[in-house]
Amino acid sequence: MAATAAEGEALGGQSLEKILERLGSVVDKLERGDVPLEQALSMFEEGVKLAREGQRRLDAAEARIEALAADGSLSEIPVATVARDGAAG
Repeated sequence: MAATAAEGEALGGQSLEKILERLGSVVDKLERGDVPLEQALSMFEEGVKLAREGQRRLDAAEARIEALAADGSLSEIPVATVARDGAAG
């Protein structure tokens, strides 16, 4: 579990947009299939970490929105809007 927390901290300084951009780059390279096996495994591991961090941030944004909507502070808005506008970080 400590490794997961450290991974999150390492990605914590990056915006969700940067995380998604890097994840897309990793996926593109892996899909090409011209990466040596060891490098592909390393890139896959990085991709999993990036995907988990991105999902964690989206889940946190959704929870914030739901909490605000529940107390009547605002009408519920789609999480995709918050993520796109950068309010998730």
